[in-house]
Parts: sequence; C-alpha cells; structure tokens
Amino acid sequence: MSRWLALALLCGTLQAAAFDLQGHRGARGLAPENTLPGFALTLGIGVTTLETDIAVSRDGVLLISHDPALNPDITRGPDGQFLNGRGPVIWHTDFAELQRYDVGRLKPGTRYAAMYPEQKPHDGARLPKLEELFALVKKSGNAQMRFALEIKVRPDAPDETMAPEPFAKALVEAVRAAGVAPRTTILSFDWRALQAVQKLAPEIGTVYLTIQQRNFDNIRAGQPGGSAWTAGVQHADHGSVPKMIQAAGGRIWSSFHGDLDAAKVKEAQGLGLTVLAWTVNDPARIAQVMDMGVDGIVSDRPDLVRAEMQRRGMPLPKPTPVLP
Repeated sequence: MSRWLALALLCGTLQAAAFDLQGHRGARGLAPENTLPGFALTLGIGVTTLETDIAVSRDGVLLISHDPALNPDITRGPDGQFLNGRGPVIWHTDFAELQRYDVGRLKPGTRYAAMYPEQKPHDGARLPKLEELFALVKKSGNAQMRFALEIKVRPDAPDETMAPEPFAKALVEAVRAAGVAPRTTILSFDWRALQAVQKLAPEIGTVYLTIQQRNFDNIRAGQPGGSAWTAGVQHADHGSVPKMIQAAGGRIWSSFHGDLDAAKVKEAQGLGLTVLAWTVNDPARIAQVMDMGVDGIVSDRPDLVRAEMQRRGMPLPKPTPVLP
C-alpha cells in the first residue's frame, strides 16, 4: 500500500490525502501557454489547480501573460509573421491592440520550441482576459477547480507593469467579483504584492515564490544589501527561506524544484507551511520531488504527474473536458 493511500485510509477519506497538481500556464508542454485552448486541454487532463500569470493592459484589463512584453518566441503579428524582437509592453498597450497578435504557436528553431516538442499549436489563440478563464472553468462544470494567479511585477523594472499595490487591489477585486476567492491563491516572486494581498484580502491565500539560481535569485542569501524582492524580509535576519516566509505571514511556499531537498521540505512543513515545487516535468524528477514529501507539484506536463500519482495509488483529480 502506498504512503498516500495509507494516509487516506487512516484519515477515513481519500480526499484527506489530496495532492495539489497544478497545470503550469495551463499545460505548456502540450498546448500553447496561457491560452484558452491550453486551459481547456488541462481541464480535460484533470488537475486540482490552474496556474497562470496575470498582466494589466494600459486600459486596465486584467489579462493572462507570463511576459511583460509580447514574447517573439510565441507571438505572430497581424501580418502572420513571428515578431523579430521583443513586442509591445502590455502595460503600455491597450487590450484591443494586443488582440491583434496570435500566441498559438511556437517559433520554429528557437530554444523554446526545442523545450516543448510535444506542444500542439492552436493558431488564432489570443491573450485571454482573466474573466474568460473564470468563464471557461464555470462552463466545464468543475466547481472545485482552483486558481493560482501570479502577479507579474518586479522591483528592477517598475515602469513595465502596474505597481504592486494597485495591481494586487485590481486582482483581488476581480477574484471576489467572480466569486472564486475561496478557490484562489495569489502568488509572486515580488513579495511586496503578497503583502498587499494579505492586507486587502485575508481570505485569499498567498504563495511565496522563490528561486536561488545563478540566472535568477530573488532571495540573495549572503549577498550584500540583501534582496529587493522580499518586502524587507531578509535571509540574514531569519536564516532560511521557510523562516522568511513565516515571518512575512505566508502559509504557502512554492520553490524552484532544483532548490529543494527533503530537509528543507520537512523544515517548512514543521513551521506550518504548505510546500509546492515548480516546474517539474521530467518523470524521474517528478518521482524524486514527490519522495521529498512536497504537498504539490506545478508542471508543464500534468499528465506525467498524474501518471506518477496513479502509480503510487494516490487519488486523482477528476477530468472535466470543455471546449474553449
């Protein structure tokens, strides 16, 4: 009997052992990221949470995009050609103008395309409004589906997005208006946004994103001056990332999987934190990360995470197919 199944039986219900399977940007490994066709495919696979990224257009529309500017690796202009370089900054562009761009296909020959050889294109896909994602899930009939919405801001590029506090306010209002606050968490690498959410909406969970890699490090442990990303909560004052998050009033830690080990997971859970690992796509690595005891995985290939969950006898989220 698997450890997860044994725990479920001990608690008297399979639901008690629920593992948070999050589809990253929908299911980026299989369908165009952050698009309605991609989210529809993810709902058909069966996940507990749809993870996605939120941006704001110049005219105040909350929409879904990972990048602050249109990404040439996934974007074609009105002429049908891939962009030659970085596209318009979303915060500087009206929503109607952004709708002229097609984000339904990977640009051949790019490193991005090589990373996701199984992604199927969906020509004609546009950057969706957040409200369209809520409507798609409602159409699917899945009243348990959760949303993990990332506020995309950064302290080193303040002119490229709405500021953290008004951004948090706009997103909280949209989530409340849609009636999905109990099923939503808001995440960010820039902890200023999370502090704003906690003040505005204590009923909405906040997820503290971290990465400590050479190309991006929002913790900056041991570095002079500390980090501008962590809302004044510095590693030097607390000694570990889980203790930083606890001090910030956080309950959920979402870490880059390469920064995690079993000891860190145990420490965080001992402090009362839920631990998620992102973005885990390789079957062997999925198994390794699950062996660490994490509470959930964020993946571009939720189908592969489901396969490992099934192998371990864990309860699986119910698929709810829907047309975009």
